[in-house]
Amino acid sequence: MTTSVRRVFFLLTMMLFCEFHQTSYSADPVRVGIIGIDNYQSLAFTQLWHKPPADNPDLVGLKVVAAWKGGSLDIKETLVDVERWAPHLMKQGVTFEDSINDVLEKCDAVMIMSIDGRSHLKTAEQALKAGKPTYIGRPMAASLEDVIAIFDLAKKYGTPVFSCSQHRYSPGFIGMRNHPEVGKVMGCNVFGGCPTVSHHPDLFWHAVHSFDTLYTIMGPGAVSVTRARTDDAELITGIWKDGRIGSYRGIRRGALKYSATVFGDKGVAPAGIYGYAAPVKGVVPKGRYKGYEGVATEIAKFYKTGKLPIEPSETIELFGFMEAAHESHRRGGAPVRIDEVIAKARKTLDSRK
Repeated sequence: MTTSVRRVFFLLTMMLFCEFHQTSYSADPVRVGIIGIDNYQSLAFTQLWHKPPADNPDLVGLKVVAAWKGGSLDIKETLVDVERWAPHLMKQGVTFEDSINDVLEKCDAVMIMSIDGRSHLKTAEQALKAGKPTYIGRPMAASLEDVIAIFDLAKKYGTPVFSCSQHRYSPGFIGMRNHPEVGKVMGCNVFGGCPTVSHHPDLFWHAVHSFDTLYTIMGPGAVSVTRARTDDAELITGIWKDGRIGSYRGIRRGALKYSATVFGDKGVAPAGIYGYAAPVKGVVPKGRYKGYEGVATEIAKFYKTGKLPIEPSETIELFGFMEAAHESHRRGGAPVRIDEVIAKARKTLDSRK
């Protein structure tokens, strides 16, 4: 290779490097706005996106820029937590706005993080109408009707929305799908806390974490539900269209843990501990806690690509599962079809138009 050829090769290489370097680092980040900061996850996600772990590039490229504090007068913990997390978000460079519209003007994408699901339909309509891809923290809403209505609005305005608990993407739960010691999942018994409150339906408030775990491991396709309830516990059983059975034990008294037992065509194994990797021969591997990292990663990919990580039909089915359990309780534990309660919810929505 002659000196002149080497020189041309070197100059071309440097030009390509500079172009790549400029493209890689000058791209503007996705600006994220938060509506309702009373949920700790609003801070946890912000910290992960602003200082992502070196081994997770999917978290790169987001910046939380603005927030509206929110809070609900009849849920005192929200008023306390708003002031608790505000200083930490300010340290992350987040500015607080006087209205939701002010937040929408400053951001490209939205997180609705208030734990009060009753407010989510109205808030989601503002965000979706403004064309902002939206993630909604648990619970997505305080009724099945509102869940369906939010997805209808997303379709109307052509703006994507999704919602899930952080438990859905905990490595120890999602890692049980086709686990080498379990194989194809034939059934699952999930267990976790089930406190109830007066302002939300029994299962929507906190048990939704465990129902997300159930659907993470089993996948969609449930058709009917039964419920047995005492003051101390819940036992809710679903039958899937392929004959599989999945259940949830809600714990209100005694030792508390969030996990599951998974039954497969190769074996039976315990799921992992929330926030950690799937177990190997019953032992949970040591490693970095990822209780929030999994869902923060999915939200980041969603904001950057616009692709939904969960189909709306699955989320509607999940809330239909819980509503069928409520109806089963009202009917003394009788089986209730999920399509029945979804059809009823849609009929209710139609009557409001």
